[in-house]
Amino acid sequence: MKTYLIIAALLMAAPVQAAPRRIVSLNPCLDTTLVQLADRDQIGALSHWAHDPTETTIYDMAKDLPITSETAEEVILFEPDLVLTSRHSSLATRNALARVRIQTELFSEPQTVVESIEQVRRIAHLVGHDDRGEAMVARIEQALADAAPPPDARPISAIIFQRFGFSTGARSLVGEMITRTGFVNVAARYGLKSWGYLSLESIIADPPEALLAGAIDPNRPLWSDRMLRHPALAVVGPRMRRITFPDVLLSCGGPVLIQAAQVLSAGRRSITEAP
Repeated sequence: MKTYLIIAALLMAAPVQAAPRRIVSLNPCLDTTLVQLADRDQIGALSHWAHDPTETTIYDMAKDLPITSETAEEVILFEPDLVLTSRHSSLATRNALARVRIQTELFSEPQTVVESIEQVRRIAHLVGHDDRGEAMVARIEQALADAAPPPDARPISAIIFQRFGFSTGARSLVGEMITRTGFVNVAARYGLKSWGYLSLESIIADPPEALLAGAIDPNRPLWSDRMLRHPALAVVGPRMRRITFPDVLLSCGGPVLIQAAQVLSAGRRSITEAP
């Protein structure tokens, strides 16, 4: 008992680390979590992707926040006391920030739901809002539970098909999301194990039941969408249901998993409940 009292006294006497006052994020996926966990006045700047509605899910939340193009000089001008970076962030910028002793936290891209949830908790702790992190985790877990198929449901064969034919196999975060929501990712039967590209011909020759295709903006035609617009996809329509799965839901975890789960679940129901 005496030992517990000593430990409790030491914990009470330990200084509480102040929450950062100005945070800069250099990664679009970290942006999406940061804006929902930090106080508005804690955010010094987000990545430049946050102001592009075609590249982020948080455009409406972030359009009035400052952004950075990731150069060290620009980041330093924001006078941050915490910078969130990823392995995709500029190494030169990360090294420069280390030299001027600005606290930087390096994040890897989560490959599983569990890793994504751990990342949410880590960011929440860094910004001083563990309670908000736990609330976000609860929302993610509830969304996944709501999106799960019935126990006796038959898995539906599916593949991701985005701009330029970009796709992914089962060994990815979105690959796990596809499985959790009642699909089976059959990219392997086209020779794809992880990230890569699928030919239009291979899909037409052996179509899955569901094509999780990127969103097309009719008012913004892009050359990169030419495969998604190809009329040959309509030919196999009766054998393959096309489900719109926006590419902004493809790579990020955190709160993006909630939207991804909802879109995938609705897509599965559109097939199983079709007359």
